[in-house]
Amino acid sequence: MGIKDYVITLQNEMDWLQNVINQAISTYLQHEGEQPHWTEIPVPDLEDVDSPYANTIKKWQLDKYQRLALALALAPHIRPEALDIFFGQNKIYDRGFTEFGGIVDKEHSGFLPTGQTLLFMMASTEPEQRIEVFNLFDRSSILIKEQVLSLGDTEGHIPKYNGVLTFSNRWLHYFITGEKPKIEHGISFPAKKITTHLEWEDVVLNDTIMDQVLELNAWLEHGDTLMQDWGLFKKIKPGYRSLFYGPPGTGKTLTVSLLGKASNREVYRVDLSMIVSKYIGETEKNLSRIFDIAQYKDWILFFDEADALFGKRTEANSSNDRHANQQTAYLLQRIEDFPGVIILASNLKANMDDAFTRRFQSMIHFTMPRPEERYELWKNAFSGTCTLHPDIDLWKIAEDYELAGGAIINILRYCALATIKRNDTVVTKQELLSGLRKEFKKENKTIKAF
Repeated sequence: MGIKDYVITLQNEMDWLQNVINQAISTYLQHEGEQPHWTEIPVPDLEDVDSPYANTIKKWQLDKYQRLALALALAPHIRPEALDIFFGQNKIYDRGFTEFGGIVDKEHSGFLPTGQTLLFMMASTEPEQRIEVFNLFDRSSILIKEQVLSLGDTEGHIPKYNGVLTFSNRWLHYFITGEKPKIEHGISFPAKKITTHLEWEDVVLNDTIMDQVLELNAWLEHGDTLMQDWGLFKKIKPGYRSLFYGPPGTGKTLTVSLLGKASNREVYRVDLSMIVSKYIGETEKNLSRIFDIAQYKDWILFFDEADALFGKRTEANSSNDRHANQQTAYLLQRIEDFPGVIILASNLKANMDDAFTRRFQSMIHFTMPRPEERYELWKNAFSGTCTLHPDIDLWKIAEDYELAGGAIINILRYCALATIKRNDTVVTKQELLSGLRKEFKKENKTIKAF
């Protein structure tokens, strides 16, 4: 099947929706003649249909209620005129029917369904069926877990189900083309996927740190078995929370990337510049986008430079202080409820609020590498095309200059550019010394020639 056939499948679903809408309204308004219930209208048979939409319906074993919710949310994209009937006027009050729900937006002249529209169609004549709608928007619902459908937020005084019933653009693209686009980094999803081409042998950590990292890796590998098969879900909260702390360049981000690679999990680094807001409530709203999307994904969430969000609370001497503390309380709750793996990175453990650190399963101190570790880092860095001149005493450099792995890579980059400009691959003593000085200058430190 091709794109044309994929669209035909969706159009057939719209035909069914049109019949259901007509039937639901006709039954509610008690038109003449016997009116069968909308559930008696047969849904399109997708058993032998090979399309993204049909295959998803079959894979998730969706029932009529779930398919109706999907079709209703799809209608503004596929057949908006199918919803025009909801513009009908209540002759008694000379206005639209409140029970139909829906809104009209200035950028869309058609009818946009809301949760109330779905409630009307499913339960207008059988109020007990409202539970089916409530179940559809429960966090455990497959349509919510996979972010296919969402119910728009409403102000506190507005009924919850007046929120607009929205269909995911990603899933719409998939159902029409067969290609599911990746989640894009942006204001609607302020996190970015990170990966690495390196392997475990490329990271140099002392034995104590590596043992703790391997413990976390063991959870990634066996956590589901412990929670489900061993029944630990009865005794401990789901998920795993870890703090990586230590100076910049000591391997925190690389270790997170390698943990994702080893466990075949995607790692998303949260963009704190897009999260933290000076406006009350905005930071929580931005964070909720991350947690809501990641809630049912088997991801590792990585909060780098986490002090901005998870730092120590202050005395509540002002409204801003009280807001900051409320924000911290919100974070604590979301982290405790998150069923996946969260890793926070900070330069100093002392910067972190105790309320968070008490909830970590592990706290791993990434220390500055010792001379023997620095020697391995130097060897690894200059083991490719770009090499050091034989006159350079690498052990003495490792012993004399305290640098983290990230700084050594910066020096490699500088030296490689210097050598390639003179059409060579071998780094001279002077070029290496210049790279060292450049790196130490960042911290206002000077070095002597070797």
